[in-house]
Amino acid sequence: MEREILEAMMAATVAPGTLAATMGITIVSASGTQVMATMPVAGNIQPFGLLHGGASCVLAETVGSLGAAVHAGPDAMVVGIEINATHHRAARDGEVTAVATQAHGGRTLATYDIVISDADGHLVCTSRLTCLIRDQVPGHAGNGVAGSG
Repeated sequence: MEREILEAMMAATVAPGTLAATMGITIVSASGTQVMATMPVAGNIQPFGLLHGGASCVLAETVGSLGAAVHAGPDAMVVGIEINATHHRAARDGEVTAVATQAHGGRTLATYDIVISDADGHLVCTSRLTCLIRDQVPGHAGNGVAGSG
């Protein structure tokens, strides 16, 4: 994939107005087989001062969806159809890092295993995301890149 298309997809993922931008997610690297991103704990906590489990799910869906989008290419669109998460350990401060690794990359489905760790490398959450790959709707942006139809 051309670097400029990949960069456009990464930028669209965390563009102003997206949930990923609101939560402070930063994409570190991306390919169709692996995506890495960080997210601050501050601003994403529940009432007891711990990282909100839903925030971990948003981070997981963000990295997994970006991986699926890169896998599918700019002429397709992807939508998450199933996500699960197991929360192993609380995070109270700093940032967490998510790494999504492709478990399956087909023509209609892409599945990613996501590991979220704290700054000390402790496992915070594991998740699995499956995305449906669809043809791009003519005239609409597919996977963060302007449509051609």
